[in-house]
Formats: sequence, structure tokens, C-alpha cells
Amino acid sequence: MSATTTLIQIIENFIVPKLGASGDPAIAEAIAEGLGDAEVVPVFEAAERVLETDLLVVGGPTHMHGLTTTQSRHMAVEAVHEDGGHVEPGAARTPGLRAWLRDLAIEHATMAAAFDTRADKSPWLTGAASHGIAKRLCHRGYDVVGRQSFLVVDSDGPLAAGELDRAREWGRSLATLLPARAPLGVEGVC
Repeated sequence: MSATTTLIQIIENFIVPKLGASGDPAIAEAIAEGLGDAEVVPVFEAAERVLETDLLVVGGPTHMHGLTTTQSRHMAVEAVHEDGGHVEPGAARTPGLRAWLRDLAIEHATMAAAFDTRADKSPWLTGAASHGIAKRLCHRGYDVVGRQSFLVVDSDGPLAAGELDRAREWGRSLATLLPARAPLGVEGVC
């Protein structure tokens, strides 16, 4: 292990009908802040990188009761364009989270956590993408240590009150599961 623990968050390409509506970028940044020094990486960029991490945090929006598909992302982008809304760059780029998880290298004993954003209703009604993300991470050999949903007021957002604080706190709780970090600049500890 390196002198410092590497934390990487992979987030699904997002579609933002209204500025900040889906909440995924803001939630990812809040979790990263709680973790301490996590890097937030869109899934289409993560596909081009070799990931070496002690904790992999993966998340994205809930579409049609679960993990996004290529079709659901394209439909969402098209709907936003029809409504004259804003679409984040790369929102429909491939691979999406589902394909990235399918092709993720098998890891053993690496910790992972899953999160999603979903409507502020019962998960029986909305589904939760974090369930599918966690399941796929487990199948790839990761030790899933947490799963969390963050709520948006409705399908067009905004985030429900208090969700950014809850995301920061979740990040802090995940950080407690990590091995002790060596002070910056100290090499060869242990």
C-alpha cells in the first residue's frame, strides 16, 4: 500500500434538466469532501484508467427503478433537449455505468461503496440504483461496505433539504473504515 490511501469515486454520466437538478455531481463532491481526498471521476473517463484504490465509491442516478441503461440515458437526454434544459457534457457518452461495471477488473478484498440519487418516495416505488451497483461490485469481488440513496424532490430535482450534509457525513463514515493513513510526505511507513 502507498503512503497515502487513494480514494476514487466513479459517477454515472448525468443529465441535468435544471441547474443542479439531478444532484449527482454535488452529491459526489460532498461524499469526496467527507472522505478527505477522494477524486471524482465520470464513468466515461474511468473506463480509460487503471484504478488502484483502497476504497472505490460508485454512484449514479436511478432510472426506471434501477441502474441506468444506454437507452434510458439517451431517452433522458432527448427529453431534456425537448424541454430546452441543460445537459452535462458527456451525459450520453459510453460506456455507461452498467457497462463499466460489467467490464471492471475483478478485485479481491478491495472495499467499495455504492450510492444513487432517487426521488423522495419509497424505494419500493422508485427503485434504487445503488442496489444494482452494489450487486455488480460484489460479483467483481469487491467488499461492499456501504450503500446509500440520496433524495431529490422529484425527477427534475432539486436535492431534498439536507442531502449534501448527509452525503458529507456518509463520506466521513466510509473514511473510518480505511486503514490508517500515513502523514503526507512520509514514505515507507511499515
